[in-house]
Amino acid sequence: MLLRALMVMLYLLHCLRQRVKPWLFFQLNADYFNETKGIFSKLDIDRFIPATWRLNQFRDTGIEQPESFPVFVKPEWGQNSVGIRRAGSQVQLDQIRAQRPAGNVPYLIQEAASGSREFEVYIIPGDMEEDFSVLSVTEAINLSGEKLPVNSINNRETRYWDMTGELSEEQQQTLWQNLRSVGKFRMARFGIRANSLDELMSGHFHIFEINLFLPMPLVLLSDNVSLARKISIMNNVTARLAYVTGTVPETGSRKSVFFRKLKVHRENRAAVTKSPVHEGA
Repeated sequence: MLLRALMVMLYLLHCLRQRVKPWLFFQLNADYFNETKGIFSKLDIDRFIPATWRLNQFRDTGIEQPESFPVFVKPEWGQNSVGIRRAGSQVQLDQIRAQRPAGNVPYLIQEAASGSREFEVYIIPGDMEEDFSVLSVTEAINLSGEKLPVNSINNRETRYWDMTGELSEEQQQTLWQNLRSVGKFRMARFGIRANSLDELMSGHFHIFEINLFLPMPLVLLSDNVSLARKISIMNNVTARLAYVTGTVPETGSRKSVFFRKLKVHRENRAAVTKSPVHEGA
């Protein structure tokens, strides 16, 4: 919470210095916002992922069944893994469906990725389309011993470890070139599973999540990054975000992203609270 508050303060300061309107921040990825649903739809964004990196995912109507298990049942939109549960069998999936309270929150079923390691890649593009200004690779490590845990900042068993320094400039550029092919995001955090850093670099991975709304660079939570370094990273990230915000056209229609997302987030939270059993994601 303190990190987020400091990031907001630094962002506002950089906006003031650069004479940028900070409320335009919520328009950064508005091109991908589904106004009909009032969300950044996981199904919409899924279509941009190349087939080789995409996981099978479909709307959970209770009729269509997965071809294999385990699978993850998740809200069509959510933050910090709220409401995500893992089903290892048809019996568990049926239990999850039965426990889910009635409401307007749509759920998806996503196949589990085969990669043994989980990486969170945060990116902000550079001035030139072929380059990046910010890129960090953070590994999510779960201490529970589970094979396919639901990692998040709310999971007490999840730890983060900065891996960016393990990559050469050339490798970072290769990763950027791969991820920029997914979409022209002004900022994004990719959730990726791969068996190793080498496989991540060679394009042998699966993308299980793309966060386009308020994504935090999880390097800021890494155990192997000093406080002084975290503050330096925050300053660099917020300065760049202020700059990118200044590139949002001031003319044309605006999408009501913030308040509609806030409404859906509250609905998701309420649905999880009402559920008799939910994973501590």
